[in-house]
Amino acid sequence: MAKRILLCTLLSLSLVAQGLAQRQRASVSGTVTDSRTGEVITGAVVGVEGLPATGAVSNGYGFYSLTLPASGECTLVCSMMGYAVQRVVVMTGGDRMVDFALVESARQLEDVVISAEGNDRNVKQVQTGVEKLEMKEAGKIPVLLGEKDILKSMQLLPGIRATSEGSSGLTVRGGTADQNLILLDEATVYNASHLMGFFSTFNADAIRDAVIYKGTAPAQFGGRLSSTLDIRMNEGNNRSYGVSGGIGLISSRLNVEGPIVRDRGSFIVSARRTYADIFLPLYGDDSMDGSRLYFYDLNLKANYKLGDRDRLMLSAYMGRDVMRLRREMGIDWGNATATLRWNHIFSHRLFSNTSLTVSDYSYGIMLNTWTDINVDSRIGDWALKEEFQYALADRHTLRFGLNTTLHSITPGQITSRSMTGLPRLERRRSWENALFVSDEWRIGSRLNVIAGLRGSSFSVLGPGTFYDFLPGGEVTGEQSFDRGAVVKSYLNLEPRLSANLSLGQTSSLKAGYARNSQYLHLLSNSMVGSPTDVWLPSSPNVRPELSDLVSLGWFCNLAGNRYEASVEGYFKTMDNQIDYRDGASIYANEKVEGELLYG
Repeated sequence: MAKRILLCTLLSLSLVAQGLAQRQRASVSGTVTDSRTGEVITGAVVGVEGLPATGAVSNGYGFYSLTLPASGECTLVCSMMGYAVQRVVVMTGGDRMVDFALVESARQLEDVVISAEGNDRNVKQVQTGVEKLEMKEAGKIPVLLGEKDILKSMQLLPGIRATSEGSSGLTVRGGTADQNLILLDEATVYNASHLMGFFSTFNADAIRDAVIYKGTAPAQFGGRLSSTLDIRMNEGNNRSYGVSGGIGLISSRLNVEGPIVRDRGSFIVSARRTYADIFLPLYGDDSMDGSRLYFYDLNLKANYKLGDRDRLMLSAYMGRDVMRLRREMGIDWGNATATLRWNHIFSHRLFSNTSLTVSDYSYGIMLNTWTDINVDSRIGDWALKEEFQYALADRHTLRFGLNTTLHSITPGQITSRSMTGLPRLERRRSWENALFVSDEWRIGSRLNVIAGLRGSSFSVLGPGTFYDFLPGGEVTGEQSFDRGAVVKSYLNLEPRLSANLSLGQTSSLKAGYARNSQYLHLLSNSMVGSPTDVWLPSSPNVRPELSDLVSLGWFCNLAGNRYEASVEGYFKTMDNQIDYRDGASIYANEKVEGELLYG
């Protein structure tokens, strides 16, 4: 009995001591913005002067949270590449909010350097294979026909190459183009090319920055095997109105931005269009009558600060290519996305982001040579994302949340006003879900670790008819399902682990492991890829693609961070198979060749 009383007493004293220690510490949180435009800044480092082990980095929405030492006076320091360092003196007697408005640095650079948060990011960043590109830096890179292109700039990075010469498509570390997840303000872009791949769909005037994860991606990203490209649009100037634009060799562009309410909300509208079709009548005959050759992009974004703790953002994109030879034949394709996002600060430690996104990609082929035939295909998504960021302490940052996406895919349908009985593939619906959690933990002064786990599921939904067939393609049976019925479900666990071991101020060792699952597959008629490639979901016969990636590297900065040196190796395994119910699994490649009955 005495031992129990003693144990309870010690436990109570421990809890009281922890509570007193917690009261002696305070949390500071806030938002980092650009002083000229009011746009949020991602990747700014906020720390305490004289305490190098204490610090935080602003997330993709500009929010940071920092735990301060015992009560007293301290100086907060906020720094970001390209901006002047800003210092603020605060009293640490309690929790408070401190916002930073950074001023661009006027220092003249001798060299053009594509960099991220700082000169030593190459050494200090925990994850391997992460590159950040800002459009103001991408604009200094020589480009084709004067058109700044963020995807072509990405092709200059290690481990990334073009799918073909001159194409904007990416292949990352031995993967294929469809194994890259491309997000525009968190909405999926399924085809990011104009003019058969010569240009990307991203207008440089509308893009703020882009981050590509070609190694161990954070747990909140998933659905592809090779990489994740996270692109964020500009938010507009909430201080003053501005109009800019340009006339290029193949296209012209116009950008309009300004405040909705000064210092509270802003908008931006960016448009781009080619005008090659304007010169077609110069041929002087009727051979080009009715021909069309152009593409356009339209980006819109508005954001409004509802209060000190809430911010609402709405963004949209629409773009399309039109290629038509007289009135006889032609093809058009394009994307449309929309994102409604709400940021809320629950406390100085807890931040949330809620996003509702819509994605749509479609193409159409017109053949009027002998008869009027139209071929159409479409893939569309409705998605909801709920993400939380919680600062456990100055050495722990916890991220957790969920994603849910409803896919609707029409692989192909043929219509004609003069013909009947034309084939049509059934529309397929599926439901993809994921729960994720990750913890960034600084262990001592030399070791930083990010450990995460993502649990994903994919359900094939009715209505529809699904087939059983032999490896030779012979159908052995079929089964029909009603609307809303679950035909088949898959479940996968995807652990993620990244570690950074500091070897000093200028070098470090990094290691990472990631498992990824991909539930959507692209059927292509060529190695280069074309707008008529068809997306298909996993089904009872087509299993999800799985990959395991292990990476290890040594990173070093030389001559006062003026030069970077790194050696990184990776090992990737993939499992992509099509199962036949009445036969053995015989396919182990990424593409389906020959005839395949859908389902």
